[in-house]
Amino acid sequence: MTPIVLAYIGIGIMIALAGAGSAYGVSYGGNAALGAMKKNSDAFGNYLVLSALPGTQGLYGFAGYFVISGTGVLGPDITAVQGAAVLGAGIAMGIVGLLSGIRQGQVCANGIAGIGSGHDVFGSTLVLAVFPELYAILAFAATFMISGTL
Repeated sequence: MTPIVLAYIGIGIMIALAGAGSAYGVSYGGNAALGAMKKNSDAFGNYLVLSALPGTQGLYGFAGYFVISGTGVLGPDITAVQGAAVLGAGIAMGIVGLLSGIRQGQVCANGIAGIGSGHDVFGSTLVLAVFPELYAILAFAATFMISGTL
C-alpha cells in the first residue's frame, strides 16, 4: 500500500470515528432533553447546551484533517514514515473522539435528566462533562504535534 493511501485511510478513520462519537453523544443528550422537556420545558436553553457539547469531538476530528493537510505532506512525495505517522494520528484521534464523544453524551444526558427532575445541576454537569472532553483535546494536541514532525 502506498504511503498516500495510508495517510488518507488515517484521515478517514479520524473524521469518521470522531464524527460518529459526536453523533452518538449529541443523540444521547437530545433524547434526554426530549424526555426532560415533558417535566420541565423551561430549561430548554440548558438542555440545548448540554446536548450540543459532545459535538466538539467531531469538530476536533475534522480540524485534525486541516492540521495535517496544512503541512503539505499529502501529496505524491509523501514518505512511508509520514504516511504511517498520519495513519497513527488518525487512528488515535478517531478512537479517542469516538469514545469521549459517547461518554460525554452520557454524562450530559444524566445532567439533563437531573435538570428535568428539578435539580440545579447545570453547572456541575458542565464541569463533569469537561473530563471526557479533555481527552479529545489531548488527542487533537497529539495530532497537532505529530503534524509538526511531518
